[in-house]
Amino acid sequence: MGPPNPHHRRRTSNPVPRAYLLLEDGAWFQGTTRRPLLATTGEAVFTTNLTGYQEVFTDPSYLGQIVVMTAPMIGNYGVNLEDLESDKPQVSGVVVRELSRTYSNWRASGSLDEWLAGKGIPVLEGIDTRRLARHIRSRGAMRAVMVEGEEPTTEARATLEASPRMEGLDLASAATLTAERQVGALTSPRHVVAYDFGMKENIVRLFVQAGCRVTVVPASTPAGRVRELEPDGVFLSNGPGDPAAVGYVLPEIRALAEAGVPVFGICLGHQLIGLAFGGSTEKLPYGHRGGNHPVRDLADGQILITSQNHGFAVKGSSKEVPGTKALEVTHRNLNDDTVEGIRHRELQVFGVQYHPEAAPGPHDARGHFRQFVQALDSQ
Repeated sequence: MGPPNPHHRRRTSNPVPRAYLLLEDGAWFQGTTRRPLLATTGEAVFTTNLTGYQEVFTDPSYLGQIVVMTAPMIGNYGVNLEDLESDKPQVSGVVVRELSRTYSNWRASGSLDEWLAGKGIPVLEGIDTRRLARHIRSRGAMRAVMVEGEEPTTEARATLEASPRMEGLDLASAATLTAERQVGALTSPRHVVAYDFGMKENIVRLFVQAGCRVTVVPASTPAGRVRELEPDGVFLSNGPGDPAAVGYVLPEIRALAEAGVPVFGICLGHQLIGLAFGGSTEKLPYGHRGGNHPVRDLADGQILITSQNHGFAVKGSSKEVPGTKALEVTHRNLNDDTVEGIRHRELQVFGVQYHPEAAPGPHDARGHFRQFVQALDSQ
């Protein structure tokens, strides 16, 4: 080899701007951002899903949250138009260790990076997500702000302090649809009216596959209007925020149930059943989010591996729900013993805290949809 050319200049790439995540307990985590990042606030939570990031980001239950992906790299299979759980990303922001710029999947229509950018969702990269998830697990889910810069500033701390807390926050009214929606064939033998508190699309898909016509109604729909629709059963969907802040729907749930209409609730819908019949809810330290949560069916001892996404739970033990004799506990979480399922002792009303529709996650709990359809057919 000859001597180096003195006129040659080494190419240098533009440095990626620094950014960070600041938590309300003062802890902060340094990363980078590929695009300009305005200060973005939300509740910082983590999910243990290894795949299904597109479904996670479009799940309305994540409204108002900054989601930390514990999988070390996401984006390697891109995005597509079939796996959306709503019409847009619902998360406030995304935090990852590594975001893949290349993707390979026969169903993919584009990259995750470009899709998030096109939807205006900020992404923090290069974060030590293992350390961050452990911090949230030990200190609890809390408010956070994503900011471009080298280190926290007075302005960033003020923005964080001014952001809303999840407790007492009615996000269901923001996540719900604004007008009734019909899905499925008019000739279907069963008709389900579904309250939309932030409902995932896969729930509707499964009802249609089970031979149901679905009328999706806004969260504040009166029971009288639901009865006018002449449903065979009523479904209460998942959704974001504090269930105790959705008190306006509790009288409607009681009225429909007491009229003899079968009622099935998932996640927030399950919590609302608990509240409607005298129970109470509590905020969990860091919630359950991911596709690998074990749940025991108290009736037969069967263990279900479930998909979950919630920060609140119905208070109760394996024997009772405090405040009401009308409800019995049917399922418990094997990790922290929280209530995962309830059932009314006399009426055809039941709910589960987890997501039997999955998307993403395992299908162990799909039988709850069959259980509800059987209740419809018994009318």
